[in-house]
Formats: sequence, C-alpha cells, structure tokens
Amino acid sequence: MDDSILHNFRVVLVGTLYSGNIGSTCRAMANMGLRDLALVAPHICDDGTDAERLAVHATDILQNKRVFDTLEDAVADCSCVVGTTARMGLYRAHVQEPKVIMPELLKLAANGKVALVFGREDKGLSNDEILQCNRLIRIPVHPDYKSINLSQAVLICCYELYCATGSYEPPVEKSLPATAEKKHRMMQIWREMLLRVGFMKEDKADHMMQGIQRIFSRGVQSDDDVAILMGVARQTEWYHGQHTKQ
Repeated sequence: MDDSILHNFRVVLVGTLYSGNIGSTCRAMANMGLRDLALVAPHICDDGTDAERLAVHATDILQNKRVFDTLEDAVADCSCVVGTTARMGLYRAHVQEPKVIMPELLKLAANGKVALVFGREDKGLSNDEILQCNRLIRIPVHPDYKSINLSQAVLICCYELYCATGSYEPPVEKSLPATAEKKHRMMQIWREMLLRVGFMKEDKADHMMQGIQRIFSRGVQSDDDVAILMGVARQTEWYHGQHTKQ
C-alpha cells in the first residue's frame, strides 16, 4: 500500500498541558509519515519553548498545526473519529488494540479523513468527547501502571498505522548466500588453523569442530559458545606471541 494514504490521517490533541508533548508528538508523526496535527483548546502550563526543542526536525508539522476551540470543530471534515482511552466505563468498553484496528482505518482513509484523538495528560478524553468518536483504541499495558505519556501513545499508534501500510522494506543482505561447498571449505580452513595454533589436538578435532560449526550456524548463543570463541582468541594471541619472539 502507498504510504501517501497517511496524509489522510489527522492527529488531534485535546486540552494539552505541556508544550514538550506537542513537540514530541510532531517528531513521532514525522517518524511515521503523518503531517496533519490539530490542537483542541490547549492549556499550556509551561513557557512553550519545549515544543520546538523536542520537535527536532519536525518543526514544519509544529508550525503548520491548527488550533480549534472544540473537538467537534477539529474533526468536522473527518469521516471517522478514533479516540484513545486507558480508562474503563460504559462508553469505553468497545476498544481495540492499535495493531488490530489500523488496517481497517487505512481502508476508511482511502475515502476520507480519519482523526486519531488523544486526550489530556492528566485525565484523557471526557465522556462527551468519547461520544464523538466512532471507534476507540486502548494500548495494551501492564495492569500495574496503565497511564502512558501522551506523545508515547501517539508514537505507538502512528507506528502501528505505518506498519499496517506494509510500505517498510527491511534492508536486504547484498552478498549472496554462501554455498554448502564454500561453508565446507571454510570449516576445513578453521580446522587447519586451530590445529596449527594448538587450540585442539587431532584426536579431539572432530568434537571441537562440531562446536565451531554450531556457532557459525546459529550465532553466539550460550556460555559454551562464548567460551569456545574466547579460547580461540586467547590461543591465537599466545601462538602469535610465541612466533614473534623467534
């Protein structure tokens, strides 16, 4: 899916108290390809300087933000309004996890704007604001501490949304996979080298090479794996030292 669909999403912050959360939200949005930020009746209780500082390279989102008096105004042109809530209650029971709902929201965004609404740092969205939402999101957290920082909640939701587009392409190893023949030759060279430096004796070589083969196949996983590689390094260093003295 083309990630340009993300331009049809609007992040809406309601009653925000701290400018740093606004700046961090801008950065989170930029990380995940969203550009449309709306603030509803912000009540900033600091000097406001943290917003630009924490936005870092997403100051354009901060500068282009729009401010509305009410949530109704902020989402008036949106076909779907999705609220976020950590609280329980009669109107908050039908919640979905971000990664579950995001694919559906992407489909809706093909035909209209979708708003992701986040509430106040201290008490979230009110019941009246929840009633203005078509869908609800709850981020899974440990039950001992359910409150998530505002900008972190934005980042989690935007991350799941971006992942749902399927547009991320992980880096691919440029080198071709090694053939069985090359791997076999490599093990022969290692065997010869380990015998030469005295790491193992001929009668134990088959057993030791099984350990080396395992490390090369799966990576360093166990204490035994670490011990083998440390032993190889120490023996090689000793062997080098003995021969440089000659």
